Amino acid sequence: MRAVTAIIIFALWSGSAGAVDDPDPLRAVTELAPVRTKIEAKDYKGAIALLAPILKADPKNADAHNLMGYSLRKSGDFEQSLAHYQKALAIDPKHKGALEYLGELYVQTDQLAKAREVAARLKALCPKGCEELTDLEKAIAGAGRAK
Repeated sequence: MRAVTAIIIFALWSGSAGAVDDPDPLRAVTELAPVRTKIEAKDYKGAIALLAPILKADPKNADAHNLMGYSLRKSGDFEQSLAHYQKALAIDPKHKGALEYLGELYVQTDQLAKAREVAARLKALCPKGCEELTDLEKAIAGAGRAK
């Protein structure tokens, strides 16, 4: 629960809580809090069920698309996961979470060249480093050792 609270506080502080044009970032953060709780519990089907109506009501919500992509990827639906990451990045090309998870999808599907391209995009967004870049680089390095 502390992780969810920290995410909400950080999102509010950073001003990037919801969709790019969302006039009420607090609504966007609180709307996704139950989804994040499901994801933390590894209840990806439950997260998908919560995200579907959110995306129907707000199809330009980059955070919701990112979380849908993540939940679908963790459920094994790589094709739909990719589509949601792409939608999130079409809405917000600098969405670091969507970039990280897209790169991890590429690692998971043995597309390391594409994962490295995504890592390069993240590196451009985070020249001093960021958690998303660190996590993706670890995933890429782990895939390289496994082969």
